[in-house]
Amino acid sequence: MSMRSTSIVFGTALLVAFPCLVVTGCHGKEAERAATPTASVAPATRGDLSSTLTVAGEFQPYQEVDLYAKVSGYIRRINVDIGDKVKNGEVLAVLEVPELSAQLAASKAQVQHSQSDIDRAKSEVTYAQADYVAVHAQYTRLSQASKQRPGLIAEQELDDARAKDQDAEAKIGVAKSTLEAMQGQLAVSKADNQRVQSLEDYTVVTAPFNGVVTMRYANVGSLIQSGTRSETQTEPVVKVAQSDLLRLRMPVPEEDVPFIHIGGDMKIRVKATGRIIDGKVIRFTRELNISTRTMLAEVDVPNADLSLTTGMYAETTITLQHKTGVLTIPASAVVKDSEGSYVLIVDNQNKVVKAPVTVGIQGSNRVEIVKGVTEGQNVIVSGQTNYEVGQTVHPKPYTISMPEQGDDE
Repeated sequence: MSMRSTSIVFGTALLVAFPCLVVTGCHGKEAERAATPTASVAPATRGDLSSTLTVAGEFQPYQEVDLYAKVSGYIRRINVDIGDKVKNGEVLAVLEVPELSAQLAASKAQVQHSQSDIDRAKSEVTYAQADYVAVHAQYTRLSQASKQRPGLIAEQELDDARAKDQDAEAKIGVAKSTLEAMQGQLAVSKADNQRVQSLEDYTVVTAPFNGVVTMRYANVGSLIQSGTRSETQTEPVVKVAQSDLLRLRMPVPEEDVPFIHIGGDMKIRVKATGRIIDGKVIRFTRELNISTRTMLAEVDVPNADLSLTTGMYAETTITLQHKTGVLTIPASAVVKDSEGSYVLIVDNQNKVVKAPVTVGIQGSNRVEIVKGVTEGQNVIVSGQTNYEVGQTVHPKPYTISMPEQGDDE
């Protein structure tokens, strides 16, 4: 009876003690797991990568010009105002210059007078040639008769005929010289008439290209000084800008200049209108601005509907380099110190390993790894200062947010 009781008591004690052992073991594992820090990791993968540059650009007219009058005069009529669309050759303003009209009439009269002088000189040439023919024929007959019958013609009469023949021939030369002088005078008169006519044509101010009037400086009756007179302060009539095609100008930092080339792809985002436009680099200055250490690049943007306005800003993303099939990791995984760049790798035993890396091109949120990491290795992407080399960590896959349009993830 006593022994059975003892066994029952001992068995009961074991039953009570065993759950305590189980609970103690469970708490130990949970404590060990809680002591292991979690690390966000991402694998090194291969893919396409583009290095881009994002800068702000400003729209400018493709060409813009202040239109001056080449002659001084009063505005008789002005046909446009600011905001008006104009076409190449369209009359924008007409000047009134009374003295120029008088000069034009006088030059036309001089041309007519010179033409009359030429007609008269031509007649004199014709008359001199006809007179010479008659006089020369008479001299020839007398000369032949004198040779056939010596003494029949008096020497005095023969000398007089010879003199008249030579005089008639000389008159032809004089008449032709006079005609040439009159023709030269006609050329001078025509040139002067053309000059005055050109000045008269300058009284009409026309559009040099299709565009928009962006400024009007004069009104009807305003006195406009000649745009060629440097001693006076001249004022333009209107300003015209070509806005159906715009230049988008953007500054490129010095370190990115070597990657800019004609035909380079870019994406343009106009914040004011919400438009996204694909474009290409058309031209660049090939010279750095000394004060800003940037180079100016341009892209031409069609604007037939004039929805874009000069002076607007746009966000431009220029593709500097593009590679396919390169090894990449998130850009946040790369850490730089005094010795260079490195990453923290989580190996197969979940140990932290420091690995120096050689970095290639950099995208918006990924970077090429040329050396130091192999495909598939997990790298810590954030909080690298919280981990020590050799430390055991609990890897947690890094979730990448969907890239916005224009990113190269």
